[in-house]
Parts: sequence; C-alpha cells; structure tokens
Amino acid sequence: MSLILTFITSLLLGMRHATDPDHIVAVTTIVSRERSVVKAAGIGAVWGLGHTITLLLVGGAIIAFKVVLDARLGLSLELCVAIMLIVLGLLNLFDVGSRSTGPSATRPFLVGVIHGLAGSAAAALLIVPLIDDPRWAALYLLTFGLGTIVGMAIVTLSIAAPSLLATAHLPSLQRSLRVVSGAVSLVFGIYLAQHIGFGDGLFSANPHWTPR
Repeated sequence: MSLILTFITSLLLGMRHATDPDHIVAVTTIVSRERSVVKAAGIGAVWGLGHTITLLLVGGAIIAFKVVLDARLGLSLELCVAIMLIVLGLLNLFDVGSRSTGPSATRPFLVGVIHGLAGSAAAALLIVPLIDDPRWAALYLLTFGLGTIVGMAIVTLSIAAPSLLATAHLPSLQRSLRVVSGAVSLVFGIYLAQHIGFGDGLFSANPHWTPR
C-alpha cells in the first residue's frame, strides 16, 4: 500500500509540476510553430523527458553525495530558465516569417533539461533527503519524472489543439500566434530575470530563495 501511495503521489506531483507558468510559456512558444496535434503532444513528452533525465541525475547526486542546493545556486539555475524564455521569445519574433514545418525534438529536449536544472525542480528534490531508503528516493524521482512527462504531453496537447484547429481554418493566424507567444515568452522571461536578480537578491550579498 505504501508503494502504491508513493507512486500515485509522486506521479500527481509531477503532473502538477508540469503546469507551472514558466513551463507553459516555454512549451506554448515552441508549439506555436507546430502544425500537428500528435507532434505537439510529442513535443510535450520530449520536454518532459529532458526534464526527467536532469531530475534523475541531480536527484542521484543528492542521494549519493548529499548535495545541497544553496540560495545562490538555486537562483542561478532559475535565472537560466528566465534567459531561456527570453531566447525562445526572440527566436519566435525574429523567425516569424519562416516557412519551417515545425521544431525538431532538440529544442524542447534542451528546454526540458534547463527546466530540470532550475529551482522549480528543487521543490521535488527537497523531499529526497528526507527519504532514508535510497531505493524509495529513486522511485520517488522516477515516478515524479514520469508524471512530468505525462503532464507535459497533456498540457501541450490542450494548448495545441485549439490553436491548430483555428489555424486550419485561418492559416494566416499561425503567424499571429507565433508573434504573440514570442512576445509573452520575452516579457515573462525579462520579468522573471528581474525578479530573480533583484527581488530574490541573486545580484546582492544576501540572496533568499524559496524552491518552487
């Protein structure tokens, strides 16, 4: 029963983690370039896979070497996410006239890897040191990662389906969606970078970090 509860809880937490705002903004920016619902769901799954691989590696280090994420390191990793959102936004805005059929799996995979490194994943990692048995800790990380993969596939599908349906009737709408998603990603990335750098004090002598 404990094994089942651990699996279900960590799976649901992983799916919840997939709905974090920075995840949704990043995936929306990528999916706005896609023209297939199936491929869009695949993008979400690939994103979740990259996230999970990093999560397992970092979690493994915490389990094996008792690694501790301090405030400055955690904020620095979150800043990487902000920079990535800015880059994704600029790529969409400056490539808006491209006739590309959609992104390769490389971009969402790398985005997932960066998110896996970031402080948002630390919320999951904080519980790992509290689990005495390394096998249970590994199971928690694995099922959390599986939940993230499933969650991102579902979230991406729910984002892509309406937009793809609309662009099927109005092909010119896809260009507008790419501009809007790029602008949102750029603005959100700048806001996040400002908040991390100055609000949370990354660029100060006394940074304060709350994993989320």
